[in-house]
Amino acid sequence: MIENLSKKRMVFGISFLILLTIVVLIIESKWMKAGSRRQEFVIENNSTCWKRETYEVIKDCHPCTAFEITSKSQGVCVHTHNKEVLKCIGGEIVTRSCDRVAWLDERHFWSFQISLTIIGTLSAAISFLRQKTLNRRTMLKIQRELGA
Repeated sequence: MIENLSKKRMVFGISFLILLTIVVLIIESKWMKAGSRRQEFVIENNSTCWKRETYEVIKDCHPCTAFEITSKSQGVCVHTHNKEVLKCIGGEIVTRSCDRVAWLDERHFWSFQISLTIIGTLSAAISFLRQKTLNRRTMLKIQRELGA
């Protein structure tokens, strides 16, 4: 496959891939700047007791339900689609937005790692089979030339 390409086409292909990589990096950096959020989000019932008092996290950061997001029944779900429940020392229970859901990020990480492992294994197997086929073709060609 790749061994059949001319030098000119190889240089063109590599240049195209380098250019594509640079474009992706530029676009990604623009999105990171535009997507950066401040840590302060709208709090349900406008309570900010967690800023003034010490608090305890009752329920860690977790995704909002689809109903909460679409109906906007909880204002904290509108911004990040994630929420955590806090209990202030005064006894007030407050819900606030949070950026990341730890278990969801971990699940995404592991699914990404597994997919990369599968793709890598398949690529290695295909490369091995391709090399084996090329070696066999070369041996047959040599045998034909020696036999003639």
